[in-house]
Amino acid sequence: MEEASVTQRGVSSRTERKAQERAQILQRENQRKTFKLVSKILKKSELERTPEDAAVLQLHEDTVSELCKRQIRQNSLKRKQEEVFDSAEDLQDKVQRLAAAVRQARHLVVYTGAGISTAASIPDYRGPQGVWTQLQKGRAVSASDLSEAEPTLTHMCIRALQRQELVQHVVSQNCDGLHLRSGLPRHALSELHGNMFIEVCASCSPAREFVRLFDVTERTAPLNWRGAAAAAERADLILCLGSSLKVLKKYTCLWSMSRPASRRPKLYIVNLQWTPKDDLATLKIHGKCDDVMRLLMKELDIPIPAYHKTEDPIFSLATPLRPDEESSHTRKVLAPPAGQEECVQGSTGQAGGTAVQGGWFGRGYSKGRKRKKQPST
Repeated sequence: MEEASVTQRGVSSRTERKAQERAQILQRENQRKTFKLVSKILKKSELERTPEDAAVLQLHEDTVSELCKRQIRQNSLKRKQEEVFDSAEDLQDKVQRLAAAVRQARHLVVYTGAGISTAASIPDYRGPQGVWTQLQKGRAVSASDLSEAEPTLTHMCIRALQRQELVQHVVSQNCDGLHLRSGLPRHALSELHGNMFIEVCASCSPAREFVRLFDVTERTAPLNWRGAAAAAERADLILCLGSSLKVLKKYTCLWSMSRPASRRPKLYIVNLQWTPKDDLATLKIHGKCDDVMRLLMKELDIPIPAYHKTEDPIFSLATPLRPDEESSHTRKVLAPPAGQEECVQGSTGQAGGTAVQGGWFGRGYSKGRKRKKQPST
């Protein structure tokens, strides 16, 4: 009798569970139908709605409220993705204000994003034709050879400003190596997402870096994070160029958020789209980086140097591969300028590589190197 009772309770439990599952499925289906119906009615103008439509909306007020909230969020997101351009007059006025701030700054740090490299035919991420934007729309993203790119006008302007001691440090999210190739000194540069031409030997102790003449993206890593944090700590002015700041905003040490608002560095942003730091900015300039920097250099009366491949420091910094390493990569090698082939081949570059100066959050690269467990005795 006991066994029969247990079996009966088990059957009853399964029946109840299946009934609940069916009820949940029906509820979800009814919700979908309700959302579809209400959405269809809301798309009509008020003059087109019938008394029956009005009754449906009144009956499902919660659904109407939810759909209205969704529409507001979608419209807000759409506005944030739109590119906005300042008029020529506004752009000139804003650049004059930026120039005055640059002259007065004691410690100017520049944060750069993908927007400064679009002029070199390198796609950005969140622009209308950006990589993430295209992927979200289900479109294929065409491959681009970053090694074919050369420093843009903005890269060369930043280099000139650093040499004039108007810019003290550059914090870049780009891995295209164009800051390095523009002639910007390594000590004045922090590359938070690495450099496609710098290979990090994590098995070396201490970790060492080697400049190469080909893409070593799989072996790169953040470079000089400690320098970025130190520069942000001293900054009284931060200039953000071509960055959505959606990644950088997460690193509070770059924004001096531990200080009272009145003691934080003044923030100037150059970007065509909304950024999460816009409300905190002293000035937001809606313009292309090259256009803004060209006007800024004119205001500051500083000539813009041209990029010449013969002066590209990567060819003197690179460490040639040893004979047994020649087949260790499949990426295209940068061709040296005409007449410098023998010089590059005979170069020792930074023989043995150089020690990495501060890694991710200043902890070096030990984070990615697992220590072998000592056998128990």
